[in-house]
Amino acid sequence: MLTLSAAQARRIALAAQGFASPRPTATPDRRHLRRVLNHTGLLQIDSVNVFQRAHYGPAFSRVGSYPSALLDRLAYKDRELFEYWGHEAALLPVDLHPLMRWRMRRAESLVDRWGHIAKVVRERPGYIEHILDAVRAHGPITAGELAKDEKRTKDNWGWNWSDAKTTLEYLFYAGAVTAADRRNFERVYDLTERVIPRAILDRPTPGDDTAHRELLHIAARCHGIATAADLADYFRLKVPVARPRLGELVDEGRLVEAQVEGWAQPAYLFPGTTIPRRVNARALLVPFDPLIWERARTQRLFGFRYRIEIYVPAPKRTHGYYVLPFLLGEHLVARVDLKSDRQAGLLRVQSAWAEPGAPDATAGELAAELRTTATWLGLDDVVVADRGDLAPTLAVAIARM
Repeated sequence: MLTLSAAQARRIALAAQGFASPRPTATPDRRHLRRVLNHTGLLQIDSVNVFQRAHYGPAFSRVGSYPSALLDRLAYKDRELFEYWGHEAALLPVDLHPLMRWRMRRAESLVDRWGHIAKVVRERPGYIEHILDAVRAHGPITAGELAKDEKRTKDNWGWNWSDAKTTLEYLFYAGAVTAADRRNFERVYDLTERVIPRAILDRPTPGDDTAHRELLHIAARCHGIATAADLADYFRLKVPVARPRLGELVDEGRLVEAQVEGWAQPAYLFPGTTIPRRVNARALLVPFDPLIWERARTQRLFGFRYRIEIYVPAPKRTHGYYVLPFLLGEHLVARVDLKSDRQAGLLRVQSAWAEPGAPDATAGELAAELRTTATWLGLDDVVVADRGDLAPTLAVAIARM
């Protein structure tokens, strides 16, 4: 079995996620975004907008200041991406649609066990079909627009916005409807057959084992080096489901097993993987970046304990509400709690913390990255609050720029 040092594993992981290449010097275009998707496999969507919507962040971290609207165009105009449950709600390359149909098929068998939708089915027979017919007749449509239409037609369903939204989300999970667009971040639903390109819909649907195997192979490409649990988590598979498929990938020569120094579990990587001699990255990472979303793996790779504190009461937070780790070289050296004050035109650093052993250059490099970030977000300045052990030095570095 191949044996790797912890440093080698870290560099493999960073390269697989796209951090071993320099950012483009010109304004990134759709080719750069496609490369990002090749590295990440998907982009997780999250509703929190205190800094920036999460799905825009990974591309910025890898290629720098790009037009955010370009990602929207790829997804909702050019149909190169589609929304579905990958690693939580996500934008996925449209080529992955056939590989996600196993999950869509599960919807019918689970309908009687899902709390709210089970209640809808029990109390309102035919309601799922009614909502699907409404989307067919009036889509693309948001849940709010559907509510207005239902009230206007004065049908006999006793309109309930919560039931309708639940039903739309069930149909979304089942693959009957999908996101045609986003309006002020609200999902716009339409029939899948009117959104996903016909060439994709006509592709054969693989069996569950084949789909799981291919998704695990994509996860391995994106992770670079990972345990079975890491790989299963990438597309939210169960570890007992993943293990036999990983064994098959090893038997086929599509993955090789490895042992990483300090890791309790064996790892998997691609045959012939090149180990970078060094990685010279500089990036802020949103909490839902694929490099760090599996917290146990983040701690194994970087010795960095990371917990999102959005749902922690403010007095009990250790580092802040929306905290972004700062990658410098091949290490996570600091973390900052960021807020985009759009009305004032300011990027507010509400706290800044250095990791043990952070290099002397940390404050200056972080200041430069924050300036770049503010420009990307269309903000005029960066303001550092006096909270955290790195805050005083960072404030000085910002003032000097």
